[in-house]
Amino acid sequence: MTIAVVPGSFDPITAGHIDIIRRAKDLYEHVIVGVVINPGKKPLFSLEERVEMVKDAVSWDPTIAVDSFTGLLVDFVKLHNAKVIVRGLRAVSDFEHEFQMAQLNRRLNARIETVFMMASPEYAYLSSSIIKEIAMYDGSVKGLVSPNVEALLRKALA
Repeated sequence: MTIAVVPGSFDPITAGHIDIIRRAKDLYEHVIVGVVINPGKKPLFSLEERVEMVKDAVSWDPTIAVDSFTGLLVDFVKLHNAKVIVRGLRAVSDFEHEFQMAQLNRRLNARIETVFMMASPEYAYLSSSIIKEIAMYDGSVKGLVSPNVEALLRKALA
């Protein structure tokens, strides 16, 4: 069985993230969404809230697992016996960063491959940062995040 990990901070999870997860599930038998604790970022939502948001967002497929981690992504991937990391790319600027990370991960564990998926055109501009900024200024994020996430954003930013 091929296991793939879709990692991210998911602060919050967006329609673009869900699109990548759904497409990864079409390619791999088992998908694990890894919610990372990134000490370099100051998230709006707690780890527990982000994990719950992701679980809610992928509840359409009970075979998709959700777990959290800190530390090296390759260690998380190895822990779950996965062989593939799936990363979404929106623009060339994403590619530069993701290419560097993929090369480092390959150096750390050559048995793990990174697969890049281009964002679907309707989500190519979408990021968690943009979602938070729109919500902060009371703009509509309808259709860009789930109704549950929209409500949580409004509450967190109130």
